[in-house]
Amino acid sequence: MSFEGLAPVTEASGAAWILPRLRGFGGRVNQVVPDGFEAYARLLHPAADEEGAPVTWAEVCRRQGRTAHALMQWQSIAGVTDHVERVGRWPRRSWVSERTSEWPGHEPEEGRAPADLLRAALQVLSQFTADTDHCFHAVWEGWGWLQGGVQLRRFTFDQRGASPAVPVPDALPAGLLEGARLQHPGRDYLLFEGPLLAALRIGPQTTADRFSLQSPNLLWPADQSWCLATEVDFDSTLIAGPRELIDTLLRMPDLEARAVEATDDLTVNGDLINRRNAGSD
Repeated sequence: MSFEGLAPVTEASGAAWILPRLRGFGGRVNQVVPDGFEAYARLLHPAADEEGAPVTWAEVCRRQGRTAHALMQWQSIAGVTDHVERVGRWPRRSWVSERTSEWPGHEPEEGRAPADLLRAALQVLSQFTADTDHCFHAVWEGWGWLQGGVQLRRFTFDQRGASPAVPVPDALPAGLLEGARLQHPGRDYLLFEGPLLAALRIGPQTTADRFSLQSPNLLWPADQSWCLATEVDFDSTLIAGPRELIDTLLRMPDLEARAVEATDDLTVNGDLINRRNAGSD
């Protein structure tokens, strides 16, 4: 069931500690997760090859002749180029954009930690959480599936072309959108509380047997000892916490994790190594 184990909070005081420790809105680590933690890790969302098999960023770098490092950006290592063209004349002028990539497979997901990655991260986080039954989960309120209401409908077609609506189980539990909002610069979130592992139940229940995992955009325990963030426009997940936690994440064989600093730039401009190499190709 969607959001199983989670309840909307009635007021957002449990999240008040985060905003004073964010250094504005942008692409630096401490603009996504709070400043002041002992250590930080970046978990890279896997890409996929032409057959859909998961591929690490390090392997993409090997195949593309790029350099794997903590601040590498997908656009740089995959040779992604955005082409923008102006079409027509004023006042009917428009802009047409097209993206090309040297990587023949699939890009990493943005704004959503894949299930296997999230499950592996939660396994580690549970070892560093005093009360795994009391955590806070924040979900960006701008996701399209949150705007469709609590009831989705599936359509079937008969031989005459009719399309009667067939109700499916509630995509979102009643009252889900009525809780307190967590307001940050550039992002507003729905805020829930519940067990740590309930992070694996966030998302819409689109049919009786189909659940689509979203993953929380922010997640932290009641004692605020660590914080996980998957920024809406990022293809990686950040975790901030004590050094021992981060070192454990970096050793996990199921995660492609890199140590980063609070002030590191995770925009395309931050990948100075591969931008420089691309310019010399």
